[in-house]
Amino acid sequence: MLSVNTNSGALTALQYLNSTNSQMQTTENAVSSGLKVSSAKDNGAVYAIAQNMRGNVAAYSSVTDSLNRGISVVDTATSAAQSISDLLIQMKANALSASDTSLDSTSRASLASDFQALSDQITTIVKNATFNGVNLVDGTHTAGISALASASDQSQTISVADQDLTVSTLAVGTAYSTATTAATMVATVSAAITTVNTALSALSSGSKKFSIQADFVSKLSDTLTTGIGNLVDDDMSKESALLTSLQTKQQLGIQALSIANSAPSTILSLFR
Repeated sequence: MLSVNTNSGALTALQYLNSTNSQMQTTENAVSSGLKVSSAKDNGAVYAIAQNMRGNVAAYSSVTDSLNRGISVVDTATSAAQSISDLLIQMKANALSASDTSLDSTSRASLASDFQALSDQITTIVKNATFNGVNLVDGTHTAGISALASASDQSQTISVADQDLTVSTLAVGTAYSTATTAATMVATVSAAITTVNTALSALSSGSKKFSIQADFVSKLSDTLTTGIGNLVDDDMSKESALLTSLQTKQQLGIQALSIANSAPSTILSLFR
């Protein structure tokens, strides 16, 4: 039936065209964002799950920052302990030379001066072994250093104890004056070397603990990030093919609507 009041063909064509335009908008949003679920309107359940996982990833980022700060603090202390150990080895050789009874007093005094300079260098190293306000080798930070180990339980931490490597604790702050005191100092420095190397081992183990946990947290965060991608990322090759198809349907829909809109004009021919 031909009617000038109702054009059912045009209405049908318009419905299909509107549907195609709506699908195109969805597809264009997916192409521009790269996401099949970019908001709660796309899929509320999946979006909520992804948001929870994003929160976990952000929390693990904070854990990683805490662990990295801990690593830096411990590595600073480790470097200081290594330098102190090297200096003590020099001081032991120095004291051993000075313990030689055949050595004249002038030479022994010169060795004692060098010994004192090395001792002062240890003091300088200890004072400067600070990172982020924490010094693990000067005997002041008795609580050691702790870092977060879990994003879900703040009570889970990894700790490394402090190590007092000051010259007063090592008993090498004052040089010898005679062959006898120099010989005694050899034993004292030997004990100090043992103390420092024990501390060095503890600090190295602590740094390794931090590093292992940081690697684990990084891998866990990467796994969660991949999981989020699996939930919300779109298949761009699929969307590209779909967009081409919808563009073709849109053009055909426009042509169909144009044809349907021109149908009532044929009524005029009946009155000629």
